[in-house]
Amino acid sequence: MATSGMFGNGNPGALWTGGPVPGQLHNFPGVQNGATKGSSQRTLNPVVMGSSVLGIQFNGGVVIAADMLGSYGSLSKYRDCPRLLKVNDSTVIGASGDYADFQYLSNVIQQQVIDEECLNDGFGYTPKSLHCWLTRVLYNRRSQFNPLWNTYIVAGLDEDKPYLGYVDKIGMAYEAPSLASGFGAYLALPIIRDALEKKPDMALEDALRLIDRCMKLLFYRDARALNKYQVAVITKAGVDLRGPIVSDTNWEVAHMIKGYE
Repeated sequence: MATSGMFGNGNPGALWTGGPVPGQLHNFPGVQNGATKGSSQRTLNPVVMGSSVLGIQFNGGVVIAADMLGSYGSLSKYRDCPRLLKVNDSTVIGASGDYADFQYLSNVIQQQVIDEECLNDGFGYTPKSLHCWLTRVLYNRRSQFNPLWNTYIVAGLDEDKPYLGYVDKIGMAYEAPSLASGFGAYLALPIIRDALEKKPDMALEDALRLIDRCMKLLFYRDARALNKYQVAVITKAGVDLRGPIVSDTNWEVAHMIKGYE
């Protein structure tokens, strides 16, 4: 009799009053559709990633370039992902990192540009002001433990002077005559700095050749890079967004590379 009373007269379900029923799904208290009530969902890891962005100041303007590969982990899945955004006739931004976050922030910036144009007060975004705004946005998201997983390079002309600014996902920002993000900061930036030291007043044609050389190098050495890229030239005449450009590559020496199998 005692055993029968303990198990509710032989009914196992009596032990689980308000609990899960065998063979059925159960909604736990405080949980709705698999998520805790009142909790916010975070992007804990980026998904589709873009690699390096390169920026160089030359005599009269700025050149910025980025390849068009979107990597899904180690899979080169998307080969037509533009990562340069023309903001206006004096400003271009390029982004490394999560492509979805770049698309989100691009939509926000484009809407703000439209709002500024609707005011018709003669003011608009300059590279310096946009760079400053990006540092505030990224630092704010980082402070909320919900960062935008991107590194941005802002390029353009500010008061007719070349401008290059860098900001990463935690809001760290600085300016320099040459900038690179991703693996480009390790592989391409030393080559760019060396070229600028030898020729500080670099012409546009020299800057474009240097960019193409660095993009080839990244394609050879960075497994997340592609030899198909975009390049934007910003001068007093405006923004010239070119591409996609496909670099000619040569793999004849590949069989000589040993020891990495």
